[in-house]
Amino acid sequence: MIKPDLSIDFVGIKLKNPILTASGTFGYGYEVADLIPLIKLGGIITKTITLDPHCGNQQPRTSEVLCGLLNSIGLQNIGIRAFVREPLKKLSKIGVPIIISISGSVVKEYVELAKILRDEQNIISAIELNLSCPNLKKMICKDLFLVQDVIESVKILSKVPVIAKLSPVTDIIELALFVQNAGADAITLANTYPAMAIDINSFKFKNPKILLGGVSGPCIKPMAIRCVYDTYKNIKIPIIGCGGIMNGKDVVEFMFAGATIVSVGTASLISPKNLIKILEEFESILTNKNIESVKEIVGICSTI
Repeated sequence: MIKPDLSIDFVGIKLKNPILTASGTFGYGYEVADLIPLIKLGGIITKTITLDPHCGNQQPRTSEVLCGLLNSIGLQNIGIRAFVREPLKKLSKIGVPIIISISGSVVKEYVELAKILRDEQNIISAIELNLSCPNLKKMICKDLFLVQDVIESVKILSKVPVIAKLSPVTDIIELALFVQNAGADAITLANTYPAMAIDINSFKFKNPKILLGGVSGPCIKPMAIRCVYDTYKNIKIPIIGCGGIMNGKDVVEFMFAGATIVSVGTASLISPKNLIKILEEFESILTNKNIESVKEIVGICSTI
């Protein structure tokens, strides 16, 4: 059997394979270096970094639901300056492309973040704009004028590609076309879906600390794949597919639908070792199907 070539080009970034971590479920990335060989991954997308430190929402902030995980973390992080001083330096030693996820509430905050990261261009490969966190007071991507200002402002300053992470609860094709026209180099589809859970025995929320949160995990995979499929047929920039990827077959589905690469979230939160397992399963599927290069399967269902 032919050993498939898993390498792929994503917005000019050379990746050894299309499997990356998803923002928010893998810490800053370097913390699990003793648990799995991070060098085997296609890349690492960090947890979202803000201008100033955030303590996040009150504990408990996660709750299991059927086939998924409900969370309301609130973007807990140490802030961009502390991140650059220590975690980023540790990430630079791993040897895989590093994509930094950033978020703000106003354009000025994104601008300040981009200015600081501009000095780290030799370490980072791209910036992912988190425009769609469902458990903050304001979801940026619901305001198209704000989205345009954020993307255009960051693009002016950034020396690396800029990726827009979008919400699945808007008109996804319209939004994707809009961010493409605003100058985004790629998009991530999709963030968690707004959700809630109620305990019928106590007549209260299942988790009183998570009145409204976002749900991730296998329950959202079919909807996330639909987002990728619909969007791929209407835009020219590449897509990072994510949402419920638990095994190698799921990766193939996302790429068939049009994702150039994927990011794995909840599965890596369950166990970081799942990332390597997913990668191995993915390679095995391509091998068994005699697919020579991973590039061959991107968007293979787009004509349907």
